[in-house]
Amino acid sequence: MTEMASRRGAVELGTVLMIAAFAVFGGFIFWLNGQAVAERALDLVEDTTSTVVDEYADAIPVGAADIMLDATPYLGQLIRLEPQAVASLVGQQGLLLDLPAGPFLVSFSDELLAAGVQVAVGDVVRVTGSITTMTPEIAAAWQEAGRLSEGERLVAEFAVHFIAAVEVDVSAAAPAAGAGA
Repeated sequence: MTEMASRRGAVELGTVLMIAAFAVFGGFIFWLNGQAVAERALDLVEDTTSTVVDEYADAIPVGAADIMLDATPYLGQLIRLEPQAVASLVGQQGLLLDLPAGPFLVSFSDELLAAGVQVAVGDVVRVTGSITTMTPEIAAAWQEAGRLSEGERLVAEFAVHFIAAVEVDVSAAAPAAGAGA
């Protein structure tokens, strides 16, 4: 009878091991399900952040040489100027780009002003906007709105044309070759 007593403990151990195996297998399946849910959530985040729409994709790409002497061919057209260095700021209304033939005026739209566009002298910017003819009335309206001082108004009136900017991208990239001083 001593043989049966030792065998009885082995049978009970088999039952415990079988239950432990089912518990480990169930825990592994639960862990895999959690990993799959996390992966699906990550894929959803990647899909929603990867779509960037350029609302000004139809803007005409223009180089500094195309507008610095005569911007008349582009009057009223939406253009995207290649990256240029900022020569100076013109009040709160805009900035002057440093083109080889001299400074070129860029005026911020009301939307850009409301968004608080941050540009400093020496920054490199890519400007998207419409070429517009400068008139004394436009400069006077900017001054009356408190965006220009009297001296800045004179600088603005000196421009023949300006870019009415709807988008200004500030970057660390160097200006295009042959542009700027």
